[in-house]
Amino acid sequence: MESTIIASIIGVVAILIGIFLGKLIFAKNTQKQVEEADHTAKKIIDDAKAHAETLKEKKILEAKEHFLQLKSEHEKESLLRNQKVAEIEGRLKQQQQSWNDKNASLQKQINENDLLRQNLDKQLEVVTIKRTELERHQEEHIRRLEKVANLSAEQAKSELVELVKEEARTKAMSHVKEIMEEAKVNATREAKKIIIQTIQRTAAEQTIENAITVFNLESDELKGQIIGREGRNIRALEAATGVDLVIDDTPEAIVLSCFDPLRREVARLSLQRLVQDGRIHPARIEEVVEKTRKQLEEQVMEIGERTIIELGVHGLHKDLVRMIGKMRFRSSYGQNLLMHSKETANLCGIMASELGLGQKVVKLAKRAGLLHDLGKVPDEETELSHALLGAKLAEKCGEHPAVVNAIGAHHDEMEMSFIISPIIQACDAISGARPGARREMMQSYLQRIKDLETLAMAYKGVEKAYAIQAGRELRVIVEAEKVSDADSDRLSFEIADKIQKEMQYPGQIKVTVIRELRAVNIAR
Repeated sequence: MESTIIASIIGVVAILIGIFLGKLIFAKNTQKQVEEADHTAKKIIDDAKAHAETLKEKKILEAKEHFLQLKSEHEKESLLRNQKVAEIEGRLKQQQQSWNDKNASLQKQINENDLLRQNLDKQLEVVTIKRTELERHQEEHIRRLEKVANLSAEQAKSELVELVKEEARTKAMSHVKEIMEEAKVNATREAKKIIIQTIQRTAAEQTIENAITVFNLESDELKGQIIGREGRNIRALEAATGVDLVIDDTPEAIVLSCFDPLRREVARLSLQRLVQDGRIHPARIEEVVEKTRKQLEEQVMEIGERTIIELGVHGLHKDLVRMIGKMRFRSSYGQNLLMHSKETANLCGIMASELGLGQKVVKLAKRAGLLHDLGKVPDEETELSHALLGAKLAEKCGEHPAVVNAIGAHHDEMEMSFIISPIIQACDAISGARPGARREMMQSYLQRIKDLETLAMAYKGVEKAYAIQAGRELRVIVEAEKVSDADSDRLSFEIADKIQKEMQYPGQIKVTVIRELRAVNIAR
């Protein structure tokens, strides 16, 4: 029992001693941690102070640099401003000096003018005195003349003035009439000379185009192959080419009918290849026609290039070259369009050269003459006239404004703005109106003759009208009682103007108004 108590007491004492020792150890560790914490805090504070000092010095240094930079910029701006002020002050001083010099010069001129005015005043006084003396002598002379002639000065003056005016008027009218007649004769003679020389230097072919082409066959047996079973071959050929094939009793011949020569040529070449090949059926027909059309397109380009080389016209757009080639397969009033264009180009070049317009204008005139009927071979049909359409196409292809204006104005559908425009118009008329150039159908010819006479008969006072010289002249006979000589001139002009506006005709038409008055009396 006692041992148990002793053991318990020893245990309690041991526990108390352990607790005490633990507290001592904990207090010692705690104090050590506090000291370490104080040391770390002090170190952090010292580091922070050192960093703050470094940052402060850096910021102060940056502030000083920024200040120096601003100061430098300010000094530069001040220097530039001072320089500008100095320049302005220098200009102001120069202007002031110039004004001072001008003022001195003006003052000097004023002084010279004052001296000149004084001299003029003195001379004017002398002139006034002399004029007074002259008037006095003149009055005495007039009084003596009046006394001798028994006429007053005003009467004599008026009679003399009227006499001089009448004589001057008569001489002036005579001179004006002579000058006008001489100018008309010279202008007409020179114009005829230039036109005749131009025409004589141009060798033109006479070409007449038809609306049909005759294709010759080796035998009539080929007609059946061309027609095909139930006509399928001929229908395929007509559909592919747009040409009518007329196969009748004509021996060994087929007629190709179409108003488009290019289509007729495609049909002729295609038919020739089909006959030579011997294989004639719809599929083969379409293949051959397409191949022929492509080859003909290449031929068109070749013709255009050969034409511009022949005429010496360079730098044309490829579309214009192709259209020139297409002209070979077009006709106008039976005249081949390409031949007409080449002829017009040569005429324009020669006429411009004869007029002495310079090499550059001659080249432009030749170029415009070749392209003047460009609107007759468009790729797409439009409502514009061929002159305006041709001008539009030429402008689109970058042609010279003078060429564009000449194309659009050669039928007076556009105002002429360049010197070559009337040359192209005149040469176009020469090429179209020369003998053998164009063909007319008898029906249209007779209709134009009838229209000319009907148009003239519609005017008041017209008694008869006759179209003569194949419609190139219209003679109008008027009633002398209703139409005076002055009215005859006006009537001729009005009829010619109306023909020009309302009718289409090659060349020109001369309108002659004839007025005759017969007075008959019988002596018995």
